[in-house]
Amino acid sequence: QVQLVESGGGLVQAGASLRLSCAASGLTFSSYNMGWFRQAPGKEREFVGAISRTGGTTSIPDSVKGRFTISRDNAKNTVYLQMNSLKPEDTAAYYCAARKLLGLGTRTPEYDYWGQGTQVTVSS
Repeated sequence: QVQLVESGGGLVQAGASLRLSCAASGLTFSSYNMGWFRQAPGKEREFVGAISRTGGTTSIPDSVKGRFTISRDNAKNTVYLQMNSLKPEDTAAYYCAARKLLGLGTRTPEYDYWGQGTQVTVSS
């Protein structure tokens, strides 16, 4: 049974940093491209980063480029999302996802497995 478990969310002030983690089990982690998405209340789920199986290629959208970075540790079956200079508009539930096919997906249908999410709240 595949499980993706996010952690590291919380309540922070604007300008702070957080590092989210996503621990994977039940799959061959190094065979999956991984992604991070977020969803604010009343909004669609939004892509915020993806990383290739080896970690050699990443994709970060312009909306968070320069503030968010994605990385992974295949020995620990874990993918990370480092978020710096957080803004109130970054407030959302953050989800990690796993994609078996080649390529870095940027849309939710391109991912096979999802975690339950971790909440990030940024106060002004």
